[in-house]
Amino acid sequence: MKLGMINSAWEQHGIGLVDGLHKTKELGFDCVDIFQDPLDDNAEDRIAMVKQTCDELQLPIISVVGVSVGLIDFNPSVQKFHLERCKRYLDMGVTLGAKNYLLVIGEYIWQKEVIPPAEQWQWAVEHCQTLGDYAAERDLEIVIELEPFDLSLINTIGEMDRFLTDVNRPAVKANIDISHMVLSDSPPESLAALKGRSGHVHISDCDGEVHGDLPPGRGVVPFAPYLQAIKDLDFDGAISLELEYAPDPAKIVEWVAEAYSATDKLMAEVDLRN
Repeated sequence: MKLGMINSAWEQHGIGLVDGLHKTKELGFDCVDIFQDPLDDNAEDRIAMVKQTCDELQLPIISVVGVSVGLIDFNPSVQKFHLERCKRYLDMGVTLGAKNYLLVIGEYIWQKEVIPPAEQWQWAVEHCQTLGDYAAERDLEIVIELEPFDLSLINTIGEMDRFLTDVNRPAVKANIDISHMVLSDSPPESLAALKGRSGHVHISDCDGEVHGDLPPGRGVVPFAPYLQAIKDLDFDGAISLELEYAPDPAKIVEWVAEAYSATDKLMAEVDLRN
């Protein structure tokens, strides 16, 4: 598997788009994931800049990353907007030569009261079926993020398994987020349920209680068994560092470099990087 990172770690600490991509390459990453909303005012220019820079650097783009909680909003007009917005993410993925669109779906509203949870679940299933067909026509995959929060629609490996089964589209797969699995009490062996249905991996550390996105080694995540379980799934993908909000923004380069070195070592221990 390849080792990459999500480029948002740079810009939220004041390092510009192009400079961040250059630093990604300089640190030794094999690839990059792009966090960019295709509907932003300056999106067209930024997308072109990403494409040109990554081509020049020979830095492959694996994933475009987007949050679309409105797919399961109770207003049909909001759902329709987010469905079209997700299609624009897939179009951007084609432009950038990406392999997948990482999709974060929303949460059950009003504590699962008022709106029956099964209805929200079905909205997500139907929209992901539509998006899965759209992605397949463009030779892309959609990888669904597991969010470890109580009301997240997909918050355990069991719920991921159920969701992928209900969607039943080959182009719709799972993103495996190791720290999210720890926070949701999903053990490494539970990944066997996603054999043939996994497309991407996120790696970061946490304190075991609260979402952290820390460099590996700064928390309590037991990475080795999870990485071995990922290796056993035997799919061609990338492991991408998800790093957010370094405690000292002035040392973001050191923060990312530390995460790179730690992850490279962990992958080497299970012979996972190629």
